[in-house]
Amino acid sequence: MRVLIAAVGRLKDGAETVLVERYVERLAPRIAGIGPVAISDIPEARQSSATARKTDEAERLLRAAAKADFRIALDERGKTLSSDAFAKLLGRKRDDGIATLAFIIGGPDGHGKAALDAADLTLSLSLLTLPHGLARVVLSEQIYRAATILSGHPYHRA
Repeated sequence: MRVLIAAVGRLKDGAETVLVERYVERLAPRIAGIGPVAISDIPEARQSSATARKTDEAERLLRAAAKADFRIALDERGKTLSSDAFAKLLGRKRDDGIATLAFIIGGPDGHGKAALDAADLTLSLSLLTLPHGLARVVLSEQIYRAATILSGHPYHRA
């Protein structure tokens, strides 16, 4: 199952970029049928109102994730999962024949209504508020962790 991370904004060079690339590269050969992971950066909208920015960004995120068979919107009000439950979710989607699963990450103003309405699941990575760059790090690591859990690899020692 291919994975797409479509996110508003671009990571600057630095530690966050290095960490995201590390986990994405680890999934390049596919582990337990998960991978590779592609990343699509969507420029932040420039409209004057937050509503207009969210609407524009939602449209572009959905266009980037148009070929995905299952979409997960990351949102602070979403469902929280343990790493094991997240792995089981990805495993079920893989086993259900989902060819491409997309995670969509909104901009600083959050998601537009269209993005949340089009999502098959809304997920929160933490009850804490995370900066967007750190959210990408956590998400990419958890995708890698899920694949290793599904493969029985000792990376996850719970």
